[in-house]
Amino acid sequence: MAHGWAAWALGDPTAKNAGRLTLNPLDHIDPIGFLCILVAGIGWAKPVPINPFHFKHRKRDIALTALAGPAANILLCFLCFLVAFGILYFPAGEILRALAQFLIITASISAGLAVFNLIPIPPLDGSKILYSLLPNRLLAKIIPYEGPMRFVLLVAVFLGALDGVIGAGQSFVINTAMSLCFRLFTLISGVL
Repeated sequence: MAHGWAAWALGDPTAKNAGRLTLNPLDHIDPIGFLCILVAGIGWAKPVPINPFHFKHRKRDIALTALAGPAANILLCFLCFLVAFGILYFPAGEILRALAQFLIITASISAGLAVFNLIPIPPLDGSKILYSLLPNRLLAKIIPYEGPMRFVLLVAVFLGALDGVIGAGQSFVINTAMSLCFRLFTLISGVL
């Protein structure tokens, strides 16, 4: 959804017209991606439709639209930790402690998704960000290899070849979000 909102803000109504500016998860489910989650533990959502011809600054706006997804994941990570810390900061019952645990797990998953999607291999967001930085001449040489690169990414994921990179990045995002939350609660405690 974040991709669609970013594209819309940058002048592209394609996702809005397709009904994809919604938090309803049913509108974003890709049947094959969902089946893969159930069978293989990894899957994907429906790609958000964008039309870069609506953008004023095509390369920049494609990169900003791509960056919106990982940015939303990082924001969600921070917000989940913030609420979880708020729950755990005060004496809470079993249900609230369970909710805090759920939020911590959600924060961790969101951090991992942000890092994974920043990897500069198609079809991930990182490739669109990288492409915006490359000269058109070099980009034209890379585009024909997108299909094989997608296959390489799929194999690398299933073999766990990216686990170390994703884990390190995920830890960095989690530690940063937790540190910010801790500082915020320390500041609030000092005021109260």
